[in-house]
Amino acid sequence: MKGETYGLPAAIFALKVFLAAMLALYVALRIGLPRPYWAVLTSFIVAQPTAGAVLSKGVFRVIGTAIGAAATVIMVPTLSPAPELLVPAISLWVALCIFISLLDRTPRSYMFVLAGYSACLIGLPSVETPGAIFDIAVLRVQEITIGILAGSLVHGVLWPGSVTDMLMRRVEGTLTDAERWSRDSMAQERVPDLDKERRRLALDITEMHQMAVHLPFDTAKAAPRQRTVRALQNQLSMILPLAAAVDDRIRTLMAETGAALSEDIGVLLADCREWLDEANHDAAERHERAEALIRRAAELEPEVYPGMGWDAALRLSLLARIASLIAAHRDCRDLRDQMLAPTARPVTARVAQLLESTGQRQMHRDYAGALRTGFGAALTITVGCVLWIASGWDQGSTAVMLAGVFLSLFSAADDPTRPLRFFFFGTLIATAVGLLYGFAILPQVDGFAMMAAVMAPALLLGGAFMASPRWGMVALPSMLGLASPSLLAEQYSSDFAGYLNGAIAQLAAVFFALTMVRLLQSAGLDGTINRTLRAGWTDIARRAKLDRAPDVPGWISLMLDRTGLLAPRLAARGDDPGQPLYDALRDLRTGIVIGELRQLRFDLGREEGRVISPVLEDVSRYYTRLGADKPPEIEPGTLRHVDTAIASLANNPSTEVRRTGVLALISLRRNLFPDAPDYISLPERSAA
Repeated sequence: MKGETYGLPAAIFALKVFLAAMLALYVALRIGLPRPYWAVLTSFIVAQPTAGAVLSKGVFRVIGTAIGAAATVIMVPTLSPAPELLVPAISLWVALCIFISLLDRTPRSYMFVLAGYSACLIGLPSVETPGAIFDIAVLRVQEITIGILAGSLVHGVLWPGSVTDMLMRRVEGTLTDAERWSRDSMAQERVPDLDKERRRLALDITEMHQMAVHLPFDTAKAAPRQRTVRALQNQLSMILPLAAAVDDRIRTLMAETGAALSEDIGVLLADCREWLDEANHDAAERHERAEALIRRAAELEPEVYPGMGWDAALRLSLLARIASLIAAHRDCRDLRDQMLAPTARPVTARVAQLLESTGQRQMHRDYAGALRTGFGAALTITVGCVLWIASGWDQGSTAVMLAGVFLSLFSAADDPTRPLRFFFFGTLIATAVGLLYGFAILPQVDGFAMMAAVMAPALLLGGAFMASPRWGMVALPSMLGLASPSLLAEQYSSDFAGYLNGAIAQLAAVFFALTMVRLLQSAGLDGTINRTLRAGWTDIARRAKLDRAPDVPGWISLMLDRTGLLAPRLAARGDDPGQPLYDALRDLRTGIVIGELRQLRFDLGREEGRVISPVLEDVSRYYTRLGADKPPEIEPGTLRHVDTAIASLANNPSTEVRRTGVLALISLRRNLFPDAPDYISLPERSAA
């Protein structure tokens, strides 16, 4: 959910959380499971505002729990005689599961998270009774599965929240924002904070992707196909570099002339802005007006010819990018219509083309970060087990077990200390509320119905807070703390010492996990940012050397995913995401141009395309040497190679080659040399 959730939606969500917990508890008690609180605890964890999210994550959680239990059954009996081998085995298993989950970045990752911490839940408390590990594993799988099924049933049947509805609201908001940002990019007056606003589009696309992965599990009658959403993401991804290019060319042209743009271009921009204001209206009218604007832009384009000046080249670039931007917005609106269509039949021929060419979305994978996080979890479990064995504390296994669970749950967080701090405070609240229930209220309760009635106020209030992004991270551990073995059992137990010992173990687990995270990941955020930047630079350097045809949609998808990852991390570190060193959007545009030049060199053949090779080699060297501490100066010869290539391609006999080559090289020149002086006229440069 984005933003706060109040009123009726929060009340409905709280009621479903309560009903799912009581259903899980009733079933677990009814079939005689020894630890029914695991079913209740799991029902809290799987609670989500939409039914599709609950069902998709629930399926993978069940599979992950079974895999974790199977791994435990294999490890514990075999290695229990040698604790020095069993502890590393469990630690490495958790580390492996965390590593894979961080690379996956889809709902499937929950399967690996559950496989990892299920081994902690089942294996660590069972090291002293290895002969009973199979029975314990089966019981734990049953308890956790009951919680998952209860949550999935209640959230999927009672007033199910629709992923489709939430996704369509996000699509409408994103399209409206993107059209507004593109409209502002076409304004001759500079719009304050436009670049910072535009960067939100990368975050919106990433959020849209996270919603779309739940669509196959949605309860809506006509959920959009994931391929349609991916096609929409691809077109939205094109808008960001195109709008930035249009904005840049307008500013540069106005700076060159010292005045407003020519009247014909000014009128075209005004008409484009008006069309963007009304792009969500009638589809037929939208198409007709978009085609007219694209034709007008093409008619105004100056022809590429030997002797073409810098101003004419900038106008060519501006008009070409305007046409592409209008086409991208038209395609976005068509794909939005396709998402609402009652059948899978494409609403237009262009939509059919877009769907046919759409593949899987490429996403960034941080192998070093995943390895570091997995190693940190393994070391935490190992150190915790050593402290537990050395101290002889009977609740030590609980503390280590929960520490492993917390590190698995928060492994994907950029800063795990933040949710861990929330969990610490939430556990304190749960301990206080649990004391009230356990030793003042529950002793007076007789029967399941009465227990459900007295638990309702706390669970309903906690469920309402769970619906809030602001308070959810405190409410969830508070609810988990209420699912205590001292409170939720077949028979009431007045063991105050046992309750207090268990609460101390939970607090110790959070504190220990927090301490280890701080020790092991003190430079984690800086390292994550630098690795993400370096991955983009390395890809550009590699792309410049490849001989095969470029995958432009895949490149844009990958770089926008990185941009979406970088923005909140830079903000968390206090950096300005608009600084040139961290301008992932500049790198995105450069990568697109590199792809265009590679394709052109491939089409021209070895002899004619030879002039492009020095440009690609220079760009590759620059991005290979680029570092986070101090960016290297671009070699002086690079600008000369770019201008030489422009002059050479402008003399090509093919009109299409002249246009494509000059457009790509002008874009590269503006990306890498925004402050460079104008080139001299093309024939003079060529002769020189």
